[in-house]
Amino acid sequence: MIYYISQYVFTLRPNDDAWYNFPMSNTYFVTVGLEIHAELHTNSKMWCGCKNDPREQKPNHNICEVCMAHPGTLPVPNKDAIKKVIKVGLAVGADIANFTEFDRKNYFYPDIPKGYQLSQYLLPIVSHGSINNWPLTRIHLEEDTAKSSHDNDGYTLVDYNRAGVPLMELVTDPVTFDSPEEASEKSGQFAKELQRILRYVGASEANMEMGQMRVEANVSVSTDKKVYGTKCEVKNINSFRSVEEAIKYEVARHIELIEEGGKVIQETRGWDENKMETFSQRKKENAHDYRYFPDPDLPKLYLSELFPLDELRKEIPELPVARRARLLEEGVKVDTVEIIVDAPETAYYFDKVTAGQDKNFKVLTSNYLTADIYGILKKEGLEISPANFPSASATSALVGMIVRNELSSRGAKDMLPLMLADKNIDVKKVAEEKGLIQKNDPELLKKIVEEVIA
Repeated sequence: MIYYISQYVFTLRPNDDAWYNFPMSNTYFVTVGLEIHAELHTNSKMWCGCKNDPREQKPNHNICEVCMAHPGTLPVPNKDAIKKVIKVGLAVGADIANFTEFDRKNYFYPDIPKGYQLSQYLLPIVSHGSINNWPLTRIHLEEDTAKSSHDNDGYTLVDYNRAGVPLMELVTDPVTFDSPEEASEKSGQFAKELQRILRYVGASEANMEMGQMRVEANVSVSTDKKVYGTKCEVKNINSFRSVEEAIKYEVARHIELIEEGGKVIQETRGWDENKMETFSQRKKENAHDYRYFPDPDLPKLYLSELFPLDELRKEIPELPVARRARLLEEGVKVDTVEIIVDAPETAYYFDKVTAGQDKNFKVLTSNYLTADIYGILKKEGLEISPANFPSASATSALVGMIVRNELSSRGAKDMLPLMLADKNIDVKKVAEEKGLIQKNDPELLKKIVEEVIA
């Protein structure tokens, strides 16, 4: 295991608890470019009518002659998949192409039935734009590959359910950072924000644990901030934590090689989640190795004729960056804002509860939602999702009673489990039946005090 810390590189040898270190002779800058794949949420696959179902457990169930590349079959583009990529482009402030086409990317693996992948090369659907001030190069549309399972007995099984699923690929510009910590942190934040955008516009579920979103990081180091070092690509990283750890590991590996007089080789590397280290897979290919050329079986697409952009812009909801700014302006705490904005379903639930209410109401709602309701669901081992929240009307009624001093904080906490158990609960009626209504009559209080004193 290799770590970069301050001005030293520390290496932990396998099966050895002894650490050694050496001072670096140079200052290093880190350059990172990200390539992120996301399976699009569509009813059918990219080129055929087979069901697009990432939860299908039966191998080779959602396949047909087209996605298995039988002779004589022809692909037909999925219009909804193209639309979703355009919406992502609009959400990140990018340029949308008027004309685009699909290309054949030639490489030969058992997970590609055709012997080539249908992708885009010179004419992507989306160009430029940015996320978290990190510039984008392009966003294009292609098809996913099949899934290979390697058995300990030395054979491989291939499940083609995933083959032909519409796959969006986003490529960033390379960005140079002053430290490995900054590079890894900003990369993780970028991937997380992209996941939010994909979910907000309805393009993808983007569950990394299911392989619906996969990150690849191109990493290099250099002693000259204006000159890129030799890059290595770390493939198929499937968690935000691993994105950060893989980049830090690669940076340390590169620096150690250079400091010892070695040379970094351009290659593709994998990420071992258990060992928390990268490993060599193959020499890095260049674009000409894939022998791209326009696919003759697919039509050229004039997107402005198929998808009027003014109409699509109306379908873009309030995005995470705008929602954050609005909630902060309304007085919601920073940490709470991040929790609410993280999942669009929770954000929409919050808006429904607080519709037409003032800042105080919204702040109270955010506190009870992210502290009390979340706390109960975690304690009971339930998924934190609006499906398990009280109804929006019940939560709104509860917060309203608190604002009007009809219900104390203690009374509200006693009501919440009842609201989670019964989604159709009449909050005020049950609070009255349970004796939780707070008395605010000064004359009644005076009478009680006089009786106590007497």
